Amino acid sequence: MGLSDSTAIAGTVPESRRSLAARLRVIFMRSESLRGYALLSPTLIVMLLGMCLPFALMVAMSFWTQRGFDIDISFSLTNYGSAISSPIYEALLMRSLAISGTCAIVTVLLSYPMAYYVAFHVHRRKMLWIILMTLPFWTSYLLRIFAWKIVLGWNGVINSGLKSLGIIDQPLEFLLYSPTAVVITLVHAWAAFAILPIYVSLEKIDRSLLEAAADLGDGPVQRFLRVTLPLSLPGVIAAMLLIFVPTVGDYVTPALVGGPDGIMIANMIQAQFGKVNNWPMGATLAIVMMIVLTIIAVVYIWLTRKLAEWIS
Repeated sequence: MGLSDSTAIAGTVPESRRSLAARLRVIFMRSESLRGYALLSPTLIVMLLGMCLPFALMVAMSFWTQRGFDIDISFSLTNYGSAISSPIYEALLMRSLAISGTCAIVTVLLSYPMAYYVAFHVHRRKMLWIILMTLPFWTSYLLRIFAWKIVLGWNGVINSGLKSLGIIDQPLEFLLYSPTAVVITLVHAWAAFAILPIYVSLEKIDRSLLEAAADLGDGPVQRFLRVTLPLSLPGVIAAMLLIFVPTVGDYVTPALVGGPDGIMIANMIQAQFGKVNNWPMGATLAIVMMIVLTIIAVVYIWLTRKLAEWIS
């Protein structure tokens, strides 16, 4: 091979690379999906490293077993069998679902009127009203829990007030260290997460639909049941899920105000990872809880869609 041929070949390689880069750049600029993935790539990397990998490790760990101070990494379904058959785990899971379900329902029922008032009756400075409603949630979550301990305590604000009014002779024991205290504290802690999505749904309702319903002879109650409530169901559904799913996994509130009767499944998971030092069992309980929550969420969304179709 001559010198001229070698030079020609050396000159064509960079040219081919430049043409390939130009074609890739053209494809990238014409594809909206590729540009979108490029913008999302930092977030996707963070989610992969911060969420997906730990979750995959937890799933793998749930099939391991604890052997004294050592972990046997051979595949086993022993932990799942214990989690499903144990009456203690079943009772804690049922209690957690009941407390979280009650918390979600009560929170939505209390938040809906507030969101409705701001959406339909406040015409100026709505943002100020929203800020005022969420202002208590700017403080620390733990401080709010300790504040409720003071309010619900044996000699707390409620018991002292009722005793001074002569309504009761002995303090109400069910107020603190009970499932009631857990529900009250969680309702206050998660109220903002119910108000905001419901308010957004109510704000998006076309007011002309309400005017048309009034022209057709519907009263205020009929307009609410036939127009406002069905159109605001997406916000209600979102609020229920935003409250129900996280509160099942809350272990701080039950530990501080729940007492023996208010312990939830998350407290058992925390104990398995901490005091008991049985990480495979803790991972198994967490996976079982997530599977149950996923099933409940899917069924709930399906039922609410059927209800919306029936109402409309």
